Amino acid sequence: MDTREVLTRPAEPPDAVVRYGDHDDALIDVYLPPALGRPEEPLRLLVLVHGGFWRQEWDRVHVRPLADALRHRGFVVALPEYRRVGGRGGWPQTAYDVEAAVEAAPSLLAEVVPGHVDVTAPLSLAGHSAGGHLALWAGLRTRPSRVDSIVALAPVADVHYAAATGMGDRAVQALLGGEPDEQPEHYTEADVVRLLPGHADVTVIHGSQDEHVDVEMNRRLGQRYSGPTFCFTELPGTGHFELIDPLAAAFETSVLPACTRRSPRG
Repeated sequence: MDTREVLTRPAEPPDAVVRYGDHDDALIDVYLPPALGRPEEPLRLLVLVHGGFWRQEWDRVHVRPLADALRHRGFVVALPEYRRVGGRGGWPQTAYDVEAAVEAAPSLLAEVVPGHVDVTAPLSLAGHSAGGHLALWAGLRTRPSRVDSIVALAPVADVHYAAATGMGDRAVQALLGGEPDEQPEHYTEADVVRLLPGHADVTVIHGSQDEHVDVEMNRRLGQRYSGPTFCFTELPGTGHFELIDPLAAAFETSVLPACTRRSPRG
């Protein structure tokens, strides 16, 4: 099976598209569960951040199969777009867009499905690859009442490690405008490691056969931060794209990470 097939697989379109800002990429796809239930029982809101090494060539469309699958698991899914490198993105615009989308999503979705989204309840964040970095960055910077759990799938979680190894054809250097000694302030601001362990429950999931994002980077984080609010899970024999493929075995682990379920905050 071609593991990249999920990137171009047709998927159901979103139920709605809402706008969180005034630029062309300030859009959020909204996926709603087939049965919303009673308005007095608000559903869990999940913000899903796509990857693609922060580059313009990859947009949110490639994770629509995952968003569609997640809504069938009962989530209200918000899939934001953001400005990317090669377009109008870069640092800090790319990260600030995701942060703005996270802040705006509850109110925007409450307008789409009145009574089904509690705008005061904490939400969940998930992200894949570079989107995992952005989900961690935005989620750990928010106030505790906004985000209480983050699932990062093969995230580029350590920008210094990624820069040193030239990961993704020097994707970090492209995002941050150069090497660490050339843009020290950008690297400091973009650094997720300095935000850990943080107020939110963090689950990092990575495949042992990932050829795009080095699993060793996140193994080190798991060894350093393993505890009640941080969990690292390595999936044997799993590559990079299986983590966002609803047809792959890794999907069950990605959707229902055991360490998040057992955390004190649930």
